[in-house]
Amino acid sequence: MIDIEVLHRVAATLAERKKADPDSSYVSSLYAKGTDAICKKVAEEAAETIMAAKDKDMLHIVWEVTDLWFHSLVLLTHFGLSVDDVLAEFRRREGVSGIDEKKSRTQG
Repeated sequence: MIDIEVLHRVAATLAERKKADPDSSYVSSLYAKGTDAICKKVAEEAAETIMAAKDKDMLHIVWEVTDLWFHSLVLLTHFGLSVDDVLAEFRRREGVSGIDEKKSRTQG
């Protein structure tokens, strides 16, 4: 089971990095470069996750998913969102069929 608190601690650190000098931190430098740079990192990590999965390299999959989650947290923080926002959405979707959930987002 995931220790949700570790995600909260990482998110708190990421929020602190928003105020830091971009020369002092990798994450601060991403924030300074803006949305496009952050999205590029998320896409890069997603692609690396896919490649690890295709290679059936279990440890590499874990490493790449960790990188993907990390950069996704950077993206969330960049937009003022949090781990709790994502967890709330997971709770909302729990027990709902994927087909029904997808339909609910496309109606209206």
